[in-house]
Amino acid sequence: MQYVDDYRNSDRIRILVQAIRKEAVHPWQIMEICGGQTHTIARYRIEEMLPPTLGILHGPGCPVCVTPESIIDHALEIAARPEVIFTSFGDMMRVPGSHTDLLHLKACGADVRMLYSPLDALVLAENHPEKEVVFFAIGFETTAPVHLMALKEAERKGLKNFSLLCSLFAVPPAIEMILSQPDHKIDGFLIAGHVCAITGNEAYHAPATRYRRPMIVTGFEPVDILYGIYKCIRQLERKEARVENAYKRAVAENGNPEARQLMEEALEPVGREWRGIGLIPASGFALREIFSAYNAEKKFPYKGQTKTHASAVKGEKHCIAGEIMKGNKQVSDCRYFATACNPQQPFGAPMVSAEGVCAAYYHYQ
Repeated sequence: MQYVDDYRNSDRIRILVQAIRKEAVHPWQIMEICGGQTHTIARYRIEEMLPPTLGILHGPGCPVCVTPESIIDHALEIAARPEVIFTSFGDMMRVPGSHTDLLHLKACGADVRMLYSPLDALVLAENHPEKEVVFFAIGFETTAPVHLMALKEAERKGLKNFSLLCSLFAVPPAIEMILSQPDHKIDGFLIAGHVCAITGNEAYHAPATRYRRPMIVTGFEPVDILYGIYKCIRQLERKEARVENAYKRAVAENGNPEARQLMEEALEPVGREWRGIGLIPASGFALREIFSAYNAEKKFPYKGQTKTHASAVKGEKHCIAGEIMKGNKQVSDCRYFATACNPQQPFGAPMVSAEGVCAAYYHYQ
């Protein structure tokens, strides 16, 4: 438990809070870019420890939250097919499409199953050769290699009844989109350490220099977050702007070469729509043509209809999650938060997902 207990140590937290208060002379706004960081900030009430001149903004750090309605509708259409066993991580089950969600579809009789790993979907494919097994591959660069390991294993075993429906995103283009807003409020970033553990830090150097914004790679425990804030404030107060690795116990400068090679072999960059934000060029990944046999988008072309008996999703038109994730608004600005919009009746994905900013503040604050 060393790498948990040591980074939740109250004495270390107190020292870092004091150092931040001493260092922060001017008002600053810092955005964390990962849902895991968001939950730590909410759970440990880190914002309340900081001086009032420091603000924390919450970026688009949850791949479940930014998966567009169109991909979810495609997933629902595939899952409704009688020959399909549709599989997914649990936090996608209640994310609404245009009319319903996977959990409601399952209640209507579709064979939809929650799994803990895409490798479990391979077991289903082996045990049910008469069925098509589809895994909903959601994630940033962090989880992409896990999905691709399942794909390579399916190829090795010759499983023709397994495929991936990909909703994979890249973080750096989203940061560039946020910083390209003429009225953005962000002075610095806390970058997701688990993404950089795969990709390395190279992709963040250019935007840090171009937009003059410090970018600090951090972990996910309270000490990690506070240490990252401290590093960011030090740069801001000294008018510096560079990538700094504050998570060296997990992140190497060049990331994980084997995982990067696997991604390069199997994936190609594509423009991707981010829910609540819009289309961001080169911000997603799609399977290369050589793996089209394992591409559910190709195997089950989208017909644009989701047949379901569930009632239409209500309230998403009122959801301001996109503005929250761009750093333009806070959860507290939403008049429906924790009233009409709650985990039992969510208006948008950030109230559903385990990494969603609205879910974090609902559960912890």
